[in-house]
Amino acid sequence: MSAVKHTHVQIPQKPCKGCTCSIGLLSRQQRNKTLFRQLSSQNRKSFIFTGDNSDQYSVSTTFLQCDTNKFVNTSRRLKELRKEMYKAEKTLVCYVVPSEDEHFNEYTSFRDQRRSFISGFDGSAGVAVITNNLSNLNIESHPEGKAILSTDGRYFLQASQQLDFNWKLNKHRVDTLTWQQFCINECLENFKVFNLTKKEEEFVKMKIGIDPKLISYKAYLDLVNLIQRQGHSDKIEILAIDDNLIDAIWPLFEEMPSRALNPVFYLSEEYTGKSYSEKRTQILSALGEEQSKKMIVTKLDEICWLLNLRGSDIEYNPVFFSYLIIDDDETILFTNNTIDDKTMSILIENKVQVQRYQRVWLHLQKMGASITTSKINVTEEASWAIIKHLNNGVNAEGESIIRVMQSPIAYHKSIKNRAEIANAKIAQNQDAFALIQYFAWLENELVKKERLVDEIKGSQELEKIRGTLPNYKGPSFESISATGASGSVIHYAPSKESCKMIDPNKSYLLDAGAQFLEGTTDITRTIVLKNDIENITELKKNYTLVLKGNLALERMVFPKNTVTGHRLDIIARQHLWSNGLDYNHGTGHGIGAYLNVHEGPIGIGAVPTNDIKLAEGMLISNEPGYYKDGEYGIRIENDVLIVQHPEFKNSLTFENITSVPYCRNLIDKSILTNIEIEQINSYHQKCWDNISSKTNPLSITYKWLKRETSLL
Repeated sequence: MSAVKHTHVQIPQKPCKGCTCSIGLLSRQQRNKTLFRQLSSQNRKSFIFTGDNSDQYSVSTTFLQCDTNKFVNTSRRLKELRKEMYKAEKTLVCYVVPSEDEHFNEYTSFRDQRRSFISGFDGSAGVAVITNNLSNLNIESHPEGKAILSTDGRYFLQASQQLDFNWKLNKHRVDTLTWQQFCINECLENFKVFNLTKKEEEFVKMKIGIDPKLISYKAYLDLVNLIQRQGHSDKIEILAIDDNLIDAIWPLFEEMPSRALNPVFYLSEEYTGKSYSEKRTQILSALGEEQSKKMIVTKLDEICWLLNLRGSDIEYNPVFFSYLIIDDDETILFTNNTIDDKTMSILIENKVQVQRYQRVWLHLQKMGASITTSKINVTEEASWAIIKHLNNGVNAEGESIIRVMQSPIAYHKSIKNRAEIANAKIAQNQDAFALIQYFAWLENELVKKERLVDEIKGSQELEKIRGTLPNYKGPSFESISATGASGSVIHYAPSKESCKMIDPNKSYLLDAGAQFLEGTTDITRTIVLKNDIENITELKKNYTLVLKGNLALERMVFPKNTVTGHRLDIIARQHLWSNGLDYNHGTGHGIGAYLNVHEGPIGIGAVPTNDIKLAEGMLISNEPGYYKDGEYGIRIENDVLIVQHPEFKNSLTFENITSVPYCRNLIDKSILTNIEIEQINSYHQKCWDNISSKTNPLSITYKWLKRETSLL
C-alpha cells in the first residue's frame, strides 16, 4: 500500500531513565565492550522538526531510542471542530467520531482515520465524543467543551499514553459511564441552561451529531431507544450530519490523504474452492424460501469472498472499496477500482454489472421508492445512511420495507471448505518456516554476535524472510515486535521515534501475521534468548500458566451446533485465575481465507457478542496471555481449526494447524501434567516434521528448530 506521510506533531520529552538502550544501563549490566562500542558509535545528534502549522513540535533521536510517548496536541483541532459544530447546528452539543469507515472495517485507510486525527490515539478501536458548551458566550470565536475517548482493554495503556490533556479516557466495560450515556448527560446539562428562560412550548432539543455513514443502523437504533427509555425524547435528538465535520477541518492542519483505488483481481477456485454462482445460490438459499431475494452487502470482505475478488485498498486487508446489491436476478457491484479484462469477463459471465461507487446511493433511493410489499434484506452492519436512502426503511404507507438480519455471507464465509482448509495449512507452514528462521536469526544476532537489533529492524527482517516465500502478499496486520516492558502494551506498535533495542536479557513478544494467496495467518510467540535472566522464575511460571490454558482450550471437546465461543473462554483462563491473574482481551477471533485476519462473526471471549454456534470448518485463534504493566507481556497464539472429533460423532474439537515451537526456556515442566507434556511433545514433533525438511542441516535455523522441538 502506498505510504501516506502524516505530519501529526509530537511534544518532546526527555529520554526515559533505565531503558534497554541507555548507556548507563548497558554499563551496569556489564555488557560486552564490543556492544558498548557499537552503541557509542551511533550518531548522537537529536533534531527538532516542525511539521504543520500547529503550535508544537516533535523531537526524534537517532541515538537514544527511548520509550517516549508521541501524541498530538489537539487544542487547535478541537477548537476548529467546535466552530464547525456550531455552524452546522447551534444546538449541537455532542459530535461522535467513530473509528470505522463507512464499511465498518477494523483497519481503515489513512483517509478514513478521522478519530485518530482529532484525538491523537491511533489504536484500531474506539469512539471519540467532542462536546460544545452552549452556555459559553464566546462560542463562535472561542468554543469550549469536553472530549472523551472510549476504547476497550487492549488499548487502555496505549490511549493513556497518546491522549493529551484535552481528553479523558473512558474505559469500556470498566467505567460505568458509556459514551452513549455521556452524550445524554451532556445534552441534558446543556438543555437546562439553553432553555432556562424559555417556556415549555418553546423548548429547543439538544442534538447529538454523527455522520450517518459511520454508524450502523443497529447502533443508531440502540442510541434512539436508550434516549426513549430514559424519557428524554422531548429533549434530545440524533442529527445526521452528512458533510463530515472532521473532513471540514482536516485541510487546516495537513493535506488530507486520498483513498487508494488499486486494481481488483480474481482469485481462482484453486484457492477459493467455490465459484461465485455456487456461493450466490448458497446465500440466497440462506435468506429463506419465503423471503425477498433483494440484499445489500456493505462489508468489503463479504463482497470479496462472494465474488472471489481481492484488492489492496486497505493496508493488511486484501479488499477494495465497493458496495454490492443483489436485486432478484440482478447483481450490481459499485466500485471505482480498475478491473482487468479477464476479471471483467468473469463478472459479465456471472451476470454481475459494474457501476461507479457513488451511484449506489441513487440506486438505493430507487429501490426504496419502488418497494411496496416485499422486503429488502439489510445486514446489521449496514450504516444508518443506507437506511435513510431506502426511504428511511418504510414505504408510502409507513410500513417497513427492510429486514435487518445477521449476514448469511459472514457465517458461510467463516466455514472453510476443503480447498480453503488445505490452503490454510500450506500458508501456516510457509509462515512457520519464516518465523523459525527469524527467531534463529534473532538469537544469533543478539546473543552470539552481540549486535544491536531494535524492534522495528526485527520486524523488518521477518518481512525480508517472508518476501522470499511463494505467494506471499504482505503482513495481515502491523507486527507487534516488543521487548521487555513493550510487551505489556497489548497492541504495541513500535515506531522510529519510540522503539527500543531488543534486549536479550528480557522477554520478547512477537505477534505477526501473513497474507498468502493460500490463506491468512496470525501467530504469537513469547521467547527469551537466555535462560539466566533476572526474572526467569516468574516468567517461566506465568508463561507456563498461559501455555496450560492454551493447551486446555485446544483439547476441548464440545457438542455440535450448541456452543458459542464465549462459553469456552473460561477454559483458557482457568490456570491464570487460580493464581490470581487474568488478561484484558478476548481469547480468540475468526481468521479469513486470504482475507481479514480478524473475521466475524465468531470469536472466543468473556462477553457474548452473538448467538453464532461454533461449527466444523471454522478457523479461529487461540491466544491467552498475561501482561505485567511496565515489565513484560506473555501471549501464545495458535490458529486452530474446528474439526469432527475422531471418536464422538456428535462432538467437535480443535486441530492446531500452526507449526511454530513453544519457547523451551520458558516452560516450567514441574507444573505440567503428563497429558500436557505429551501434548507439547506431540506438537513439537509435528513442527519438526513439517519444517525440518525445508532447512539446511548446517544452518542456524535447523539447529534452533532441533533444540526447540526436543522432548521435554
